[in-house]
Amino acid sequence: MPLFCDVALPVPLDQTFTYSVNGVTPVVGARVLVPFSGQRLMGVVVRVHEDAPADDFEIKPVQQVLDDAALLPDELMKLAAWIASYYVAPLGEVLRGMLPLAAEVKRHFFYRIAEAGRRVLYEGAAKGSSRRSKLSAEEQDREYAVLNYLEGGEQAKMSALRSATGANKGLLEGMVRKKWLVREAVAEERDARRLEKVVVLVAEARLPKLNENQTAILAELAAVGGRMRLRDLRIILTRLGVPLSTLGTLVKRGLVAIEEVAEEFHVGGVAAQGKKHAHEHDLNEAQMEALGTIAAAMDKGGFRPHLLYGITGSGKTTVYFAAMQRALDAGKSALLLVPEIGLTPAMAGQMVAAFAGEVALLHSQLTPDERAEQWHRIRRGEARIVVGTRSAVFAPMVDLGLIIVDEEHDSSYKQEETPRYHGRDVAVMRAKLNDAVAVLGSATPSLESWANAEKGRYTRVELRERVMERPLPAVELVDMRQEFRETGQEQIFSRKLIEETQLTLDRGEQVILLLNRRGYSSVVMCRSCGEKIECENCAISMTYHKRVSENDDVAQPGQRLECHYCGFRRAVPKVCPKCESEHLYFLGAGSQQGEERLQELFPAARIGRMDRDTVRGRSDMERLLARLHGGEINLLVGTQMIAKGHDIHGVTLVGVVGADFQLGLPDFRAAERVFQLLTQVSGRAGRGVLPGKVLVQTYHPDHYAIQFAAQHDYPGFVAKEMQYRRWMHYPPFTVLANVVIQSEKLEEATAWAGTLGRWFQQARLNKVRVLGPAAAPIVRLKRIYRYHFVLKAERRQALGETLRAMLAYAETQSIARRNLVVDVDAVHLM
Repeated sequence: MPLFCDVALPVPLDQTFTYSVNGVTPVVGARVLVPFSGQRLMGVVVRVHEDAPADDFEIKPVQQVLDDAALLPDELMKLAAWIASYYVAPLGEVLRGMLPLAAEVKRHFFYRIAEAGRRVLYEGAAKGSSRRSKLSAEEQDREYAVLNYLEGGEQAKMSALRSATGANKGLLEGMVRKKWLVREAVAEERDARRLEKVVVLVAEARLPKLNENQTAILAELAAVGGRMRLRDLRIILTRLGVPLSTLGTLVKRGLVAIEEVAEEFHVGGVAAQGKKHAHEHDLNEAQMEALGTIAAAMDKGGFRPHLLYGITGSGKTTVYFAAMQRALDAGKSALLLVPEIGLTPAMAGQMVAAFAGEVALLHSQLTPDERAEQWHRIRRGEARIVVGTRSAVFAPMVDLGLIIVDEEHDSSYKQEETPRYHGRDVAVMRAKLNDAVAVLGSATPSLESWANAEKGRYTRVELRERVMERPLPAVELVDMRQEFRETGQEQIFSRKLIEETQLTLDRGEQVILLLNRRGYSSVVMCRSCGEKIECENCAISMTYHKRVSENDDVAQPGQRLECHYCGFRRAVPKVCPKCESEHLYFLGAGSQQGEERLQELFPAARIGRMDRDTVRGRSDMERLLARLHGGEINLLVGTQMIAKGHDIHGVTLVGVVGADFQLGLPDFRAAERVFQLLTQVSGRAGRGVLPGKVLVQTYHPDHYAIQFAAQHDYPGFVAKEMQYRRWMHYPPFTVLANVVIQSEKLEEATAWAGTLGRWFQQARLNKVRVLGPAAAPIVRLKRIYRYHFVLKAERRQALGETLRAMLAYAETQSIARRNLVVDVDAVHLM
C-alpha cells in the first residue's frame, strides 16, 4: 500500500510536495486538501509511492481526499506536464488553471495571536500604547481590541473578529505583517450545485375554506400547470399585493409544497433574424473539398493538424459545423475555441440550433457555480459539443475526436498570467495526445501557423472565394495628411467617410465604424508644462471618460480619468498637478467621443457603441448584437470587438479610424496586427446580397501592411513580412521568450536585472541571444517596477535549458520565483 503522495500546489514554486497518506489513499489526478505554510490548500495528486524522504524531513499528512476517482484523466495530466515543461511554469499553477472548480472548495481565514502580539499586549497594559505609530489613536485602540479578543489563544474567524472589534481587513493584514497575528487559510468542501426553489400545487389535497389571497395563489399555480419558480411567484404576489406569508400558510396546510430542483442553465445566443443557421446551409464545392479533407483525416485516425485558410465570408463556420457533426456521428466529441466572449453569443445560438442539448459553454463570464456545473456535464459525457474561450481547451472531454480553433491568429488565446500558455498551441498538443484532428481556422493566419503549413507540419486547406460568389468589399484609403492640408483641421472622421456614411444610411443599410480606443480622450496634457496626467500605479497616461448624463451611476463611465491597466480612477483635475496651469488639453479620440460626434453628424441615425464600457456582462453583448441583427441599430461604432466573426448581412460600409497608430508600438508584430485588424474588420462588409465598401483613414497609406490589406492580399503580406522576420531573427525563424523582473521597489528590480544580466554574459549559452536588461516599455504597472530580457534561440530545447538554468541561478541569489515572469512564445512585449 502506498505510504506517500506527491501533490502539486498552486504556488509559484517549481516543485511538488510530499505528504503521508492518512487513511484513504488518493489516486493520481484527484484533489486533496493539505497543510502548507500555515494554510490549508487544495492540490492535485501527481504520484503515489512508498519512497520515504530523508530522515530529517518532517512529513505532514493529507488532511482530506476530495475525490474518490481521478478528476483529471491521464491525457490531461500529461498535457499539464507538457505545459509546465514547455512554458517553464510551476505544475501546480498549471493544474489550478485546468480545474475551474473553485466553487466546490470554500476558503475561510482564521487569526490567532502570535508571541510578538502577546508581548505588545502586555507592554501596552504596562506602559500604554505608542503614539509614534502611523495609525490613528482609534486604529491603535482597535489593534489592542483584536489582541485582547485573541488573548486566550483560540483562533477566530475573520468575520467574527471584525464583528467583535470593528477591525477591517486592512488592519488585520497589517497586524499579520508586523507578526502580531498569524493568519491561517482553511479550505473545505462546498456543494456547488445550482438549486432553485419551485412551488408545486399538491394535486390530491382537499381544499378547505380559503380567503381571497390564498385563492389567488392557487389560481396562479393552476394557470401554469401547478409548478412555478418561487422567484417568479414572488414577483406576481408583489404585483397583486398578496403577502408572502400567505404562501407559508398554504405550505403548512399541505395545499402547496416547495421543492429544490436543479437550476436551468441558459446557454444564450442571438436570434437568427430570418437568416439560416450555419448547419442549414448547403456546402459549395470549395467547402465540400475542405470538409472532405478534414473528414478523411478523422476517418483515418491519428493526430492530423490542419490550417483552414479561408477569406472573410468564405463559410468557414459552416465547415466547422459539418466537421463537428461528422465527429458526433463517429461517436466522438468536438471542441470549438473562440478568441473572445464577444463571439460566444452568436456561436452559442447556432450551436444550440444544430446540436441542441449536446452543447456546453465555458468562458470567464460564467459564475463559479455555472462553470463547475458545465465542467461536470462535459466530464460525464452529457455534452459532447463544447464551445468556449481559451481555458475551454482543458474541458474534460470524453472520446475527443476534433478540436477547432476559430480565428487562430488572435492574441486573446495567449494567457497573460501564469501559466502563460497559448490556447492554440495547447489545443494542437491536446489533439496529439488524443490522436485527434485539429483545425486552425482564420482569414489571416498567424505567421507561425503559416510557416508550419509551408514546412508540411500542418495540412493547408483553402477557401479562396466568398459563399454564393459574393465579391470582397472594395477598399479605399483616405490619406489623413492630405485631409489636414485641405481642411486645416484635425477631425475624427474625414469628409469622404461622412459622405459615404450618409449615403449608406439613406439607402437603409448599416454602417460599422472601427475606432480602436476606449473612452473619450486617450491623453490629458498640460499646455503650459507638457506634463501628461498618469496613473499613480502605472507609468501610463490615464484615459478621459466623459459623463454621458447627470443621472449616471457612479460605477458607469462618467466625468473621470481611468487607467485601463489597473482600473485606478480619479476626478478630472481643474488645474495641472505639476504647474497648476488651467490649460489642460485633451488629445486622442476614443470610441465614446466617436459616438458623440456621430450623433451630431447623423441625428436621425440609430447609433450603438461596442466596447468594454458598454459590454460589461455576458448579456450585454447578446442584447447589442440582437439589436444590430434586427436592424434596430444602423450605425455601430466600437473597438476591435466589432472586427471579429460577426455576420451581419445589412452592413455594406465599414470605416476604419486610427487603426494604424499600432505601427508605432515597440513590437515586432505591429505590422502583422494592423494587417489582421484591417482585414478582419473589412470582412464585416458585404456579407449579404448587397456588395460592401471599406474606407480606411490612415497617416501611413504607403505602408506595406495597409497596402496589402487594401488589396486583400494575405500571401503577398506574408512574403514581405517573412523577409523582415528572417533578417531580424524573429519568429517563426526563431523561438522567443520574454523574461520580466518585477518588484515593488525600483532599486530591487534594477539590482536583480543587473544580477541576471551579468549571469547571461558569463554563462555559455548554446546559440541563445539575449537582449537586455532594459526597462519594459511600460516600466511600472500596478505599482510594480518592471525590467526585461528578450531571449531568441534557433532551437526550443536550447531556450528551455537556458530559462531553467536562469531560474536555478536566481534562486541561489534569493530572487523569489514570484518576482520573475517567464513568457515563452510571448505575444506582447509591453
